[in-house]
Amino acid sequence: MDRLCYLSDFFEAIETDPRISITHIGVYAALLEYRMQKGFTNPIQVFSHEIMNIAKLSSAITYHKCVKELSSYGYIRYEPSFNRTKGSKIYFAERSD
Repeated sequence: MDRLCYLSDFFEAIETDPRISITHIGVYAALLEYRMQKGFTNPIQVFSHEIMNIAKLSSAITYHKCVKELSSYGYIRYEPSFNRTKGSKIYFAERSD
């Protein structure tokens, strides 16, 4: 699957969404990069520090706020694990090409 298609779809979707900031874009792009590294599995199982490193975020509060907002806005589905040894699940909408 071409990751640029997913990123293009995201940019098209957020074009008129005033709630989305550059931080949301960075977190989404980092999640997409992580997903690509994992062979485009869906869902991906992640720890916040993994995505924060890719997105160049230093605040876990900012990361969690962005992920929760992206989920509530419908761009991803976020299922926190609340378990230090098991990453949270993040689902991406499947493309219908």
